[in-house]
Amino acid sequence: MTQHVQNARILMYSHDTFGLGHLQRCRTIAHSLVEDFRGLQVLIISGATIAGAFDYRARVDFVKIPSVIKLRNGEYTSLEKDIDLHETLRMRQSIIRHTAETFRPDIFIVDKEPLGLRGEIEDTLSYLKTRGTTLVLGLREVMDAPHLLEAEWARRDVMRKIGLFYDKVWVYGPPDFYDPLTGLDVPPAVRAKMKFVGFLQRSLQKNELPGHRPEGDYILVTTGGGGDGAELIHSVIDAYQQDPQLQHRALIVLGPYMPARKRNKLLKKGSKIPYIKIIEFDNRMEELIAGAKAVVAMGGYNTYCEILSFDKPALIVPRVKPREEQLIRARRAAELGLIEMLLPEEAEDSQRFANALEVLPDRPGPSQSHPHLTLEGLPHISEIVAELLDRRGGHHLSVIEGMN
Repeated sequence: MTQHVQNARILMYSHDTFGLGHLQRCRTIAHSLVEDFRGLQVLIISGATIAGAFDYRARVDFVKIPSVIKLRNGEYTSLEKDIDLHETLRMRQSIIRHTAETFRPDIFIVDKEPLGLRGEIEDTLSYLKTRGTTLVLGLREVMDAPHLLEAEWARRDVMRKIGLFYDKVWVYGPPDFYDPLTGLDVPPAVRAKMKFVGFLQRSLQKNELPGHRPEGDYILVTTGGGGDGAELIHSVIDAYQQDPQLQHRALIVLGPYMPARKRNKLLKKGSKIPYIKIIEFDNRMEELIAGAKAVVAMGGYNTYCEILSFDKPALIVPRVKPREEQLIRARRAAELGLIEMLLPEEAEDSQRFANALEVLPDRPGPSQSHPHLTLEGLPHISEIVAELLDRRGGHHLSVIEGMN
């Protein structure tokens, strides 16, 4: 059912330092909202270097802020080598604040980082609070190992500030999968603002490109942004080299953030195996996942939603440091029988990995082992947004019947 709103505006913030997850999540939510609300405008502030490589629907746009990248050790640096990090952060902060002042959103949805990268949205949060904007923090269902998250948040007094600034905290997962704040000391006032909306369902775009998916059966191998995905892809190629019986066709997507040296090495190594095809990047991953017999991935949040949405057998080899988020998610999903998991060191055992790949396409999809797991995040978000806009009163909210 589509509702009509007049002049409603939602601003979203995604710091995006590493990988594609934050931007993809914001795009998914934004596209779903403009479909459900005629007359709504959504603007996404993103630090992703490739924010412009994706399609955006009408009434969804993005503002690109200077990119900052996260190094392996967890430190940040400017993407442009000649610009000092502090200068980049100052620019980002000023663009974010100026965008908020000019756009005048009814709702501001912040992805994962409550105060933004290095606290860069804190002054925008207090400004919007005085304007009466509804402030929403959106958290992945798994953030990180509790001791790591607690230390990171304690340094910046984050928990107290969530209580101070935010009206709502949305968790993008069902309550029985995982609680992102498990093991932390959560004040009752913050708990009261939390709502588990559910996983975000992915669907195919209506204008699917003919011939976009490979013909025939294939296993899709994806590492998301690819910044730290080279090891997994080496392990896949090694498994094929190790076991001549392994003859499933594999389509490997390297990801836009894979360093050129590693990319070239993998392209060369993969070209020796007739069953493997390697591409660098695809901005319609949903179509590739929907067409695959099975998926091999590191298991970031978005890939996971895609595996569940298209009900694909999956083998997950999670990243285990510096964050433990993928490991925690994979362990929980394996426990529920949704996926099969190998630790990175287990995947380095080429014969073991080859055996797992061999049987992967015949594994049951997640819905077999967990038929009750529904992905209802997007409709839940629309319900909450309808309530919020209605309560704000300045928007005429009318239902257009017969639309779905």
